[in-house]
Amino acid sequence: MSDPATESAAVPVLKMTTIDCADVRAEAAFWSQLLGWDVTVVEDEYAMLAGPAGSILGFGLVPDYQPPTWPNEGTKQFHFDLACEDLPAAEARAIELGATLAEPQFGETWRVLLDPAGHPFCLTDAANW
Repeated sequence: MSDPATESAAVPVLKMTTIDCADVRAEAAFWSQLLGWDVTVVEDEYAMLAGPAGSILGFGLVPDYQPPTWPNEGTKQFHFDLACEDLPAAEARAIELGATLAEPQFGETWRVLLDPAGHPFCLTDAANW
C-alpha cells in the first residue's frame, strides 16, 4: 500500500508561469494592464506580476527571442484562455494595450490575439465556462 503522506509530499505545486520575451518591461506592462495585476519586480532581464490567490506570472529576457506562430506551426508552446464578460470590449482593450488580432480566427465565442512579444492568447466568452 502507498503512504498518502509520502505521495502528497511528492506532488509539486505550480507557483509561477514564466514567459520568454525580448522586451521584459513591455511584456510586464501589457499583461499587468490587461489582467489588472500588480508588477512586483521589473528589471531589464526579468519581471514578475502578482495576481489573485498567489498567482504569479513572470517574464524572462531571451536573447534572439523568436515569437511563436499562429496558427500553431509547431512553435507555440502554450497560450492563455481568458474568460471575459464582454468579449468585444475585452478585445478592444487588449488591442489598445498593444495586442494584435491573430489571423485566422476559428470561431465566434473566442478571439485569438497576440501579445506584444507575439504569444497567442484567447479571449473567451465567460458564459461558456
